[in-house]
Amino acid sequence: MQMSGMAPEVRGEIKAEVRGIAGGDPAAGEVAGAFAEFMTAFDAFKDANDERLAAIERRTLDPLTLEKLARIDRTLDARKAELDRLTARSQRPPIAGDDSGRPSAAALEHRDAFHGYVRGGGEAGLKTLEAKALSVGSGPDGGYLVPEATEAEIGRRLAVLSPIRALASVRTVSTATYKRPFSVSGPASGWVGETAARPQTASPTLAELAYPAMELYAMPAATQTLLDDAVVDIDAWLADEVETAFAAQEGTAFVTGNGVNKPTGFLAVDVEPEADWEWGKLGYIASGAAGAFAASNPSDRLIDLVYALKAGYRQNASFVMNRRTQAAIRKLKDADGNYLWQPPAIAGGRASLMSFPLAEVEEMPDIGANALAVAFGDFRRGYLVVDRVGVRVLRDPYSAKPYVLFYTTKRVGGGVQDFDAIKLLRFAES
Repeated sequence: MQMSGMAPEVRGEIKAEVRGIAGGDPAAGEVAGAFAEFMTAFDAFKDANDERLAAIERRTLDPLTLEKLARIDRTLDARKAELDRLTARSQRPPIAGDDSGRPSAAALEHRDAFHGYVRGGGEAGLKTLEAKALSVGSGPDGGYLVPEATEAEIGRRLAVLSPIRALASVRTVSTATYKRPFSVSGPASGWVGETAARPQTASPTLAELAYPAMELYAMPAATQTLLDDAVVDIDAWLADEVETAFAAQEGTAFVTGNGVNKPTGFLAVDVEPEADWEWGKLGYIASGAAGAFAASNPSDRLIDLVYALKAGYRQNASFVMNRRTQAAIRKLKDADGNYLWQPPAIAGGRASLMSFPLAEVEEMPDIGANALAVAFGDFRRGYLVVDRVGVRVLRDPYSAKPYVLFYTTKRVGGGVQDFDAIKLLRFAES
């Protein structure tokens, strides 16, 4: 753990705090140490930013102050990234069997057959299982299904690494397309007297949203020596190799995907001013300046964004933005001089903005002219991720000799399911 650039007394305080929190656990010590460094960097950031604001008021702003603030800001981002990495690593559960931790006999048989296929290319065991139950996997369809425990582990890791997946609703389906009806207009209703006539009401109007599952792939490589090593955990190795590739592709698609051979991102949906909002589009609030926050009272537009969302959605709402937008908002204060952005209260927690959780999503656009750089909403109600059951692996020992390639695929879809649950901040005058 690096603590360069810190005063000796600060390093001593951090190490003492780490020993108290970790209780001798090295993994917990790493996380606690990273969190302590992050909080120290945030305190330094606040001091430097307060100095900048005071200099602006005195009209004596020193370029060295701006350079110092930018340097501390970069340090703060680096500490937060390291903290997130260590926390994610510590939260990975071991690959196991059923809820009791004991795999069933069928699961063990499938796992052993799959390991034989991955290590040596032997397909006999998987073909025998295919003959027993016509749902295990087949070569002509593009490989064999990974064991259920490995598939579940890949899903859990994606939930940690993919911010939108962690916020959204997730449905697992066995068909190519998931269809969800919604009511455009409900049945007519009204008040009547005790003996008054009851006129016939109009029927509700229903429409349908479709979420096709598109194919997502990764192709990790391994040497035959690695595969021959009996100590190597094949399930954990495969999950490690594909998690980052899958998470990166998913993250981009869930935000900006155009729906062509990929999910439809929420920023790909048509938008219009909140005052003119209608179903099928996302409403936005203008920042008050082209490509920037308004010069005076910039935080007012963030308040407008929060209250553009109905109360029922605000209870579970989160802010979504990338780290560069977060760095700009981190400098804003409210009328009482309190910072709008607050660090996580505990290691592994989320930073907050105006008391709402903040998710850092690198695929969100930077602040710029007409950019939709900030989203706010209840993404669990607003966005749906559809996973088709099954992760397949096709072993290829020929294309990149001496390496063995593993063409790994899963099918994923996604799109907005409630257009009233997500609001956007557009950096424009109106």
